[in-house]
Amino acid sequence: MAKRRQFGKVRQLPSGRFQASFIDPSGQRQNAPDTFTRKADASRWLALVEADLSRGTWLDDRAGSITLGEYARAVLRDSQRIGPRWRETCERNMRLHLVPLLDMPLRAVSAMRVREWHAAALRGKGGKTSISQTYRFLRMVMNTAVRENVIARNPCQIPGAGVVKAAERPVATPAQILALVDAITPRYRTAVLIAAWCGLRRGEIAGLLTEDVDLTAHTITVRKNRIELLATRKAFDADPKTAAGKRTVSIPPHVMPIVRLHLEEHAGKERLFISRDGSPLRGNTLYQAFVRARRAAGLDEFTIHDMRHTGQTLAAQAGATMADLMKRLGHASMAAAKRYLHAVDGRDAEIAKALSDLASHGDAARLPKRIVVGA
Repeated sequence: MAKRRQFGKVRQLPSGRFQASFIDPSGQRQNAPDTFTRKADASRWLALVEADLSRGTWLDDRAGSITLGEYARAVLRDSQRIGPRWRETCERNMRLHLVPLLDMPLRAVSAMRVREWHAAALRGKGGKTSISQTYRFLRMVMNTAVRENVIARNPCQIPGAGVVKAAERPVATPAQILALVDAITPRYRTAVLIAAWCGLRRGEIAGLLTEDVDLTAHTITVRKNRIELLATRKAFDADPKTAAGKRTVSIPPHVMPIVRLHLEEHAGKERLFISRDGSPLRGNTLYQAFVRARRAAGLDEFTIHDMRHTGQTLAAQAGATMADLMKRLGHASMAAAKRYLHAVDGRDAEIAKALSDLASHGDAARLPKRIVVGA
């Protein structure tokens, strides 16, 4: 009978004890955490490891001993899916909220410890939004640890902990949009109009170039998103998060005259929006100008992001489909677009009334005259 190939390796140390080792899935040799008095015990440990590997339940003992803080910082450093703004936010939230867990070995972060940490954080002075962001980041780090065979199960099991239900934002009327445009510094009027009627984000507006505006086709193309880091005050243009973020949006005809005027009087040589000193427009500069304008117009309930929200809601009311809204929003999923379609949900009663109006004029619809409203 052929001899079964042995998994791993057992060797006797000068002390007389036995050391077991094996090659892990990454190709690295790992030693058992302890040595053994008998060779049979070392072989038995290797058999258990081999069984765990075959079942897909093996955990990396070396990686599991590092602290949560070390592992979380490594995930932040290495993940290609984390953008610079979110990385900065996670680093700040780690300092603000995750300190009680950071020095714990990764394997020691249990579901109970996460629950206790989260409850204590909510009792503290931190904002619910940043605590929710911190929990989502912790959950992502632990999901990575599960994939990398460091832990067996994600300990972040609190229902709804990573979700913050945002308050319903106000929708501006066309008259209110006009009041804000009239009140803001002239060089930023077009920015408000593009936010309100084209649905661009503040970073997308700040990242626009003059060549992104097509005066013939009446379109504006989003190619870049302006990123600003609070800690270092660095600013740079980056690609949108998803391919859907790069898009061309039609400009409503009533906005075009203001866009043309802006190109003539306020645009830079390359960038569509610039500050007074000619430098690229900073998002905070636009924000502060908008705050002054809303105060002057008596519309303090609105934020600059509400203009984007307004534009998409009005587009939904104008008959935009889910696909239309996704394109204008620059979203790859339907989740965001659904928020705006709720604006037309209440029109069902209007549709029913219109159907009755149609029925009351049956001859026009080739319906029997006896169909009468209220019959």
